[in-house]
Amino acid sequence: MSHEQTDYITNGAPALPLEVEKIQLIEKEIGKVLIGQEYLINRLLIGLICNQHILIEGVPGLAKTLSVNTLAKTLGLGFKRIQFTPDLLPADIIGTLIYNPKTGEFTPKKGPVFSNLILADEINRAPAKVQSALLESMQERQVTIGNETYKLEQPFMVMATQNPIEQEGTYPLPEAQLDRFMLKVKITYPDRSEELEILRLMAKADPQFAIETVATSEEILAIRSFLDTIHVEPILEEFIVDIIQATRNPALYGIDAAQLLRYGASPRATIYLTMAAKASALLKGRSYVIPDDITELAYDILRHRIIISYEAEAEELTPDDVIKIILDAVPAP
Repeated sequence: MSHEQTDYITNGAPALPLEVEKIQLIEKEIGKVLIGQEYLINRLLIGLICNQHILIEGVPGLAKTLSVNTLAKTLGLGFKRIQFTPDLLPADIIGTLIYNPKTGEFTPKKGPVFSNLILADEINRAPAKVQSALLESMQERQVTIGNETYKLEQPFMVMATQNPIEQEGTYPLPEAQLDRFMLKVKITYPDRSEELEILRLMAKADPQFAIETVATSEEILAIRSFLDTIHVEPILEEFIVDIIQATRNPALYGIDAAQLLRYGASPRATIYLTMAAKASALLKGRSYVIPDDITELAYDILRHRIIISYEAEAEELTPDDVIKIILDAVPAP
């Protein structure tokens, strides 16, 4: 980068608040329990700061449930795990009305969605009507039971998981619902040294973890309010728009990938990529966004929003492969 291109690093960048130290404390505290999952921890915190939801894809046994539960403990927040199964009903998630024969009145019985951090485990195991029961809560931060609408507690965040290798008896999430997840995080196996550390920590009859509450919900909300002050130079805003536009019209950017894409990303991807880049900068202790913040998060933002063609699948290409082609072609400032 030239000197002129890097002037945006300090221009208009406010000082970071003391609350940012709290978010770094949360990362450190979760790291006591979760070995080799720095990427997942980082993305969970980005979702929390941005007040958005995350879809986690990974095989069983990679500590997805433990990650969310540990995050809740470090913040002193409520945590509910909902196991999605084919016989699950919408009322099992949001709640229902219970009739009292003595009074002749209906009273609401609130479901597990009335908590702070919700783990929707194996969300693609339940049919579409059950998956859609989460839509109102995810988008509007409220739930309607009968004729009454109830606001959900803040912070509120849904983390849904799905197994990438076991697809029998599953119901793929429709694109409209996928688009409501800010990030789709793909987690993989730990390396050898990390797995050895996991063995020493977890291979016990009853492993105990002393997790401390190092931040409060009020501090998280304070950090959220600071997110809007993170500086994004106009040239970086244009870079974000170019990435999203290239998923829809690759030929305009000299990308020979038109036959690889059926549908590009929605404008929601533009908004989410900008917000996530700001949160990433905040987690790294910066009050300004740099190009690396954008390119690192482009995969998590786009992999569930672009739809690749049958030709791409025949060539054994994945959405991540197509995203790499786009990022290689759209020059970073």
